Amino acid sequence: MATPNLSLIEALRETARRLRNGATYAWGNHGACNCGNLMQVVGNMSRQEILRYAHTGIGEWSELAEDYCPVTNAPWTLLISKLEQVGLTPSDIHNLEYLEDRAVLDRLPGGFRWLRRNQREDVIAYFESYASLLEDQLLNSLHIAVDELLEQPLPAVLS
Repeated sequence: MATPNLSLIEALRETARRLRNGATYAWGNHGACNCGNLMQVVGNMSRQEILRYAHTGIGEWSELAEDYCPVTNAPWTLLISKLEQVGLTPSDIHNLEYLEDRAVLDRLPGGFRWLRRNQREDVIAYFESYASLLEDQLLNSLHIAVDELLEQPLPAVLS
């Protein structure tokens, strides 16, 4: 699962907002699919730029993510590295493209159901649920950290 952080949470929500407001969506297009729309937000790139970069590699987003090597410096690695910089792993990228992370699906409004990767409303629901899941994980980790701090004895200076 992705590393919960504010940048990723906001990027997922912004992507869902854009899709809801009519952003171009086409699952078969690297620049306008699930990950392509997220990349537009994360990388501040147009779908045409993303398409140009993605076509320097072979395959779909999930295959590009699995074959990613930061040493080669091929243009499409820029795309994957930007997604990794916001906390995603290759598995997360695959799951975003195919809408199949069970933890996210369990968080859907109304409960678990399978989604269709090429349906705008399903993509929006998945991105929003993913953002909520990551937000809860982040808040929980902050709560645990605060609790651990409170369990520490106060320095003598404060007594």
